[in-house]
This record gives sequence, C-alpha cells and structure tokens, in this order.
Amino acid sequence: MQISDRQILSNIQSPRIASLRRTTGETDVQVTINLDGTGVCNAATGVPFLDHMLHQIASHGLIDLDIQATGDLHIDDHHTNEDVGITLGQAISKALGDRKGIVRFGHFLAPLDEALIQVALDFSGRPHLSYGLEIPTQRVGTYDTQLVREFFVAIVNNSQMTLHIRQLDGINSHHIIEATFKAFARATRMAVEIDPRRAGTIPSSKGVL
Repeated sequence: MQISDRQILSNIQSPRIASLRRTTGETDVQVTINLDGTGVCNAATGVPFLDHMLHQIASHGLIDLDIQATGDLHIDDHHTNEDVGITLGQAISKALGDRKGIVRFGHFLAPLDEALIQVALDFSGRPHLSYGLEIPTQRVGTYDTQLVREFFVAIVNNSQMTLHIRQLDGINSHHIIEATFKAFARATRMAVEIDPRRAGTIPSSKGVL
C-alpha cells in the first residue's frame, strides 16, 4: 500500500510546537514556537532591534514565534540577547523531537540592497558555528553589533546545529545583519521541512543524530 505525503506528515509530530521558560538571576525568557506555522510573531524582549530580527526569523521561516523576555537591560543587552538565543535554540530542538523525516540541511543566499549573505546549516546534533560577518559599525541604533555573533552562538549550542554564515558583500550594518537573519530563516525553513521520501526515518546514514 502506498503511503501518502499527508499520512507521512501526520505520523510526525505535527504541528511541531514547543514552549520553554528560562529564568536566571539576570533574565526571564519565555518562548513558544511552531515550526509548522505561518510566520506569526509576537516578540517583546525589551531590545527593539532584536525584536525586529526575531520577526525576520518568523516571517521568512514561516515559523510562529511568541517570545517574551525581561532582563537586566539597565546593565546592557548582552544577557537578554544571549538568553533569548539559548531559549529559542532549546525550543527549536524540542519542537524537532527526534528529527525523524526532516530534510536536515538548509541553505540560502539573501540579498538586501548592497549586502549579500550566505547561510548553510545542518541539524546534525553537533553544534558548530563558523561566523564570517564583518559589520562595520559598533551599533545599529542602541544594539551592540557584537551581540549578533553571541545570539547565533546561543542558537547553535542549544539547537545542536552546524551553522555557517558568510558575508559576500555589504557595507551597511543594518543591511548585513538583517540579510543574515533572513537567510538563516529561509535555510531553517528548508531544513525543518518534512521530506516525504524519508517516511519518518532519521536523516542520517548512522541512523541517529
């Protein structure tokens, strides 16, 4: 009997939703994610530029996100930025479950005016980040551009993905960062899609991720 794509999808946790809360002496972060969403985003982290980037992940990844965070912003944005990345990474991993049936690999090349960013990623179970952005200014608005790398370090370590980010062009800091988040979103969307030919098996020759 031939199994339909719809039957395969129904055998995999769908919709793939996860909710997590992380509370420390520095921050309180709550994340709900739906990997099979439509791009709805409700982000209130107290860091406006980070909220803007989270909207890019949701919109271009077709991922529903609800992210609420409070933190020690009177010090700086570092702890909130990092802990949002940690909690979001954990939520992605939880929503993926055993990762059966996913495409696993994703890549995208995103232009934004003069900026051109390439992202390739693998939900391999092995965290690794190669980060190749050269952001020319220290801040975009009030956001410290060094925090972009810290956000992706947190995502990678807690979602157990391999992530490569390459800057092929770009001179405007806002454009470079936004193109990075858009490329990351589209690559993630590709990687977490269900491959009907996998029939719910682990996408690895080893049989485990």
